[in-house]
Amino acid sequence: MAWLIRSKARLLVSATRPLRAPVDSFHCSRFSDLTDHSVFSFPRKWLRSKARRLNDVDDNQSGSSSSPHINRRTTVSQLEVSSNSRVRVDLFDELKQRFLSFKEHKYLEELEHFQTLKEAQSPKFMVIACADSRVCPSTILGFRPGEAFMIRNVANLVPPFENGPSETNAALEFAVKTLEVENILIIGHSCCGGIQTLMSMRDDGDSSFIKSWVTTGTVAKLRTEAAANHLSFDQQCRLCEKESINRSLLNLLTYSWIEDRVRKGLLFVHGGYYDFLNCTFEKWTLDFKGSSGEEGARLLVKDQELWC
Repeated sequence: MAWLIRSKARLLVSATRPLRAPVDSFHCSRFSDLTDHSVFSFPRKWLRSKARRLNDVDDNQSGSSSSPHINRRTTVSQLEVSSNSRVRVDLFDELKQRFLSFKEHKYLEELEHFQTLKEAQSPKFMVIACADSRVCPSTILGFRPGEAFMIRNVANLVPPFENGPSETNAALEFAVKTLEVENILIIGHSCCGGIQTLMSMRDDGDSSFIKSWVTTGTVAKLRTEAAANHLSFDQQCRLCEKESINRSLLNLLTYSWIEDRVRKGLLFVHGGYYDFLNCTFEKWTLDFKGSSGEEGARLLVKDQELWC
């Protein structure tokens, strides 16, 4: 008798074995997909009961997650997208608050000034600065709206006239010919990535938009290397940051409509260097009588100051 019971038990186990894989894989959610007829004789009530128990376990495991709002099947990429979206919303919420603060504490308090700007702009300065996010001329020098016409580019470079049209000389033309600014100020700065790219470039045929642009400062690079070849790379870059400003000042004189106004004393061109590591600002003015933007250019400066 015992032998007969054990024999039937083994047959029962053998009959249920094909069920285990689909049960484990699909959590018994769909029994209609099973095609192994060896299980059809197994009691259907037991199958349905087993399916319910497995699904209950699955639901309990999902509910035991530390975050009740996140299904455990949610992918990592979905979580990252959700997180990035919240960050973008938070950033623009902050910008919104800054704008509203500007409106309340600047615009409305200086309404008469802003009403004047509706009619026209008459800035005294044309500023050429680097696009670096750490160097904002309006923040550093306190320009109010309407006081400075600005163009920002990589490494605050001014290409010579013969290089042809660019955004920089288009802005210069508008500022000098139309707005008739009285001062052009070129501002360089410490730790300039554009100058570092220029100083590390080699003639290996590799090119990019950035490298094509910073070649405007090649003369400054060559002069720096000739004068400071014994110094470290970082020290050479610092010297080139200032040398490139002076080369750009001379490049301004290659534009006849700038050179003419400078000669007549209607326009002055200045260099500035902002060291944001120590928060100092150097300022100097090109001495037109002793300078030349022609081939074999030479530069003399005056009115040098260090603001610290």
